[in-house]
Amino acid sequence: MASSLKRIDSLDVLRGMAIFIMLMLSAPPDDEVYTILKHAPWEGMTFPDVAFPLFAFAMGAGAAISMSRQETSTRKILRRAIILFALGIFLNVTANFFALIFVHGLTAENFWEVIIVHHRPFGILQRLAITYALGIFLTRFIKRDNRIFLVAFVLLGISSAGFHLYAHCNPFDEAHNISRTIDYIFPGANHIYTPTHDPEGLYGSIAGTASVMFGYLAGKILVDNAPINEKFFLMSAAGIVLLIVGDWWTSIDIVSKKLWTAPYALFNAGGDAILLSLMMKLLDALPCAKKFFRPFKALGMNPLFFFAANCLVLDLLTCLPSPTEGVVFYQWLYYHTTQGLISPEVDATIFCLLWTLIWLPLAEKFCRRGITIKI
Repeated sequence: MASSLKRIDSLDVLRGMAIFIMLMLSAPPDDEVYTILKHAPWEGMTFPDVAFPLFAFAMGAGAAISMSRQETSTRKILRRAIILFALGIFLNVTANFFALIFVHGLTAENFWEVIIVHHRPFGILQRLAITYALGIFLTRFIKRDNRIFLVAFVLLGISSAGFHLYAHCNPFDEAHNISRTIDYIFPGANHIYTPTHDPEGLYGSIAGTASVMFGYLAGKILVDNAPINEKFFLMSAAGIVLLIVGDWWTSIDIVSKKLWTAPYALFNAGGDAILLSLMMKLLDALPCAKKFFRPFKALGMNPLFFFAANCLVLDLLTCLPSPTEGVVFYQWLYYHTTQGLISPEVDATIFCLLWTLIWLPLAEKFCRRGITIKI
């Protein structure tokens, strides 16, 4: 569906960067990749840990831009959230279904066990759906920017307080924290990502909503009629403030993507605001920079489409058999392309990069034709 509205390049580039990272780092053919390219195991933050909050931030910014052009009805907000959540469930079910057909064998017993008994209702798109709906409803109700900023911090405070009140001696223990306990209540131990927790569980949506709200405020700055230098200063200053507060918050909370803690949300939102301000300034001051960032813009015009398409293709290729017995087709591709070139870590990284680049021609085709698939 072609879009008739003028797009904001800096936001498309930001979304494209988030999706580029997601595509690249979802594609490791084995475990022999650099540590920085793996999610932090529990505490800390690595390169992949910036992608999801970056996209949540960009989603909030995009909502602010859309609402500045036309008021978004409650029905449209709920409709988008429901579609996102349903698409996330579809991707979860499809991954399990491919595994049953090509790996474990599809039987009535296996289908019941995997698809029903152990089905996982949450995931990345489901987290986006929940935080998007909550964040946009809150911003519509509050309206004033300074109060939105304050309420976002209140949400972070509620999230932080919950950890400390529930287990004040060791609030972020992997085996005993409020997020894990809520996961065990709903959706239940049989329906979470790991036996100990679900990284996209309900409790993390509190701080995740704050991430969307910070993005919404950045979007309000983008569409403001103020001079670009003023917008650059305001957005950069806000980002620095978020980073400073995040650094202070690490004295009481850990930085954890799996729990979406307050410092994790603040560090990412601060960095995202600074990155967006830099993109805004750079693309305005140097028109030639648009050519360099064109691939990110192309991906950023249809981020959810490429995320979902990548998930489906990877789920299929990691289940399909290959000419080599005992090796799935995706690993077979790696073994017959980049493996053995330099070192295991470099070889795997090159393969991930090539996998991501495969999507760029389709993204460019969509971009040239002005096609945006809205979800």
